[in-house]
Amino acid sequence: MRRTLVSGLSIAGALVLFLFACPGSAGVLVNSAVPFEQLVSVPCADDGSGELVLLTGFLHVLVTATFDANGILHATTHFQPMGVAGTGLTTGDVYRATGITRDEVNGLDVPFETTFVNNFRIIGPGTGNNLLVHEMFHVTVNAVGQVTVLFDRVSTECR
Repeated sequence: MRRTLVSGLSIAGALVLFLFACPGSAGVLVNSAVPFEQLVSVPCADDGSGELVLLTGFLHVLVTATFDANGILHATTHFQPMGVAGTGLTTGDVYRATGITRDEVNGLDVPFETTFVNNFRIIGPGTGNNLLVHEMFHVTVNAVGQVTVLFDRVSTECR
């Protein structure tokens, strides 16, 4: 699911507080359900004509951070829909949102690596009304600051 600016700022604020207030600490920084609302275009809906779907519900937000024995940060973010559903603005069909968005970061400076995975699914009634989005992004930076691995793979499918 796409992060909102407010939740992104809240997570960034929690991480900054953790880094400066709790050196040597580890654990869960955020574990809560936050309200979610988003208008999504589902191009495969309505027999391929497409329609907008207003999704509402909650996102489970989990943010963790740990420093290992070498002082390297290992942080994760996790966003998962909880009871997120919506109605097509054209057809009135009911859709459900499922999936998970996860990000993992290892390191504060160099070396550094991060992996972002987004599985975003809007499931509609019948056949052909499901929108499936998958993205995987990864970057690795070595100790001298050179990018050694970089890829961003995105796929969108109607099924």
